[in-house]
Amino acid sequence: MYRLLESLSLLSGNLPFEVVVVEDGSLNRCELVCERFRKSLTINYHFKQNTGPGDSRNYGMRVATGNYFVILDSDCVVPPAYLEVVDAALKEDFVHCYGGPDTAHKRFSNLQKAINYTMTSFWTTGGVRGGSEQLDKFQPRSFNMGLSKDAFNKTGGFGRIHPGEDPDLVLRMWHLGYRTKLISGAFVYHERRISWRLFYKQVHKFGMVRVILNKWHTTSGRVAYAFPSVFIAGLLASLLFLPLGYYMPIFFYGIYFLVIAIDASAKNNIVVGAYSIFAALVQFTGYGLGFLVSFYQIMIRNKQEQEVFPDLFFKKK
Repeated sequence: MYRLLESLSLLSGNLPFEVVVVEDGSLNRCELVCERFRKSLTINYHFKQNTGPGDSRNYGMRVATGNYFVILDSDCVVPPAYLEVVDAALKEDFVHCYGGPDTAHKRFSNLQKAINYTMTSFWTTGGVRGGSEQLDKFQPRSFNMGLSKDAFNKTGGFGRIHPGEDPDLVLRMWHLGYRTKLISGAFVYHERRISWRLFYKQVHKFGMVRVILNKWHTTSGRVAYAFPSVFIAGLLASLLFLPLGYYMPIFFYGIYFLVIAIDASAKNNIVVGAYSIFAALVQFTGYGLGFLVSFYQIMIRNKQEQEVFPDLFFKKK
């Protein structure tokens, strides 16, 4: 939180804004951190019971005084020109919701850089998190997202599912006729406090949630969402066929991982390149298995999502 507030205090352009900090039932409160920036920022601090990220963001937008909200995660850092870039982009082509990409700062650890690479690279995600402007429709993510008060009021904001609350909101906005867009210059440095175990857990949930979103929004499904499951199944089959003398499938997998290593190394360093191969395997395995488990429970067994995956939903208090 400190680094985020510090970066907000250094924003250029003299554009007026307030900072609303919502503490979602945390035992390690940041109120004293906020106090350190009272002189340089207009800060409104609010503490509430733990009801999840989506409900907390809704709370923040309800108490905010502005008409356009910028939603940031506490582990993000914004560059000095962030608001100027957003302001110029919205003046040129106003939308009620925008999203920006995330990237790794040079001071991040090699693990953080590798995970950031696999979550944003064209080679591992197709650029769906802002790594590519060749997208028919961009789904902003709530670690770096702008939302108008009008769109918030019309949609009711984020739902109780987590993760997945941001694409759910975007899909509901599209249904109401709102446009979204990527502002590629409005990037943030996303310092994920993460380990391999936590990364697997996160992407596993992403896979489970995607099936739920496809069920809720029947026109949102894409064949590409099943790619990680197919990828891992193909990799396992390739390994099983090796003793039989079939080398070509594993050869193509090797080329793919080599491309990832070279690209990640060129953008970072050779250690990050090596880590990125493992990060891609973790991402595809976690997401792919989560997708398959969720598809089986919800689409095959016809179970209710809140019944089989209660940990994906926050209850209102």
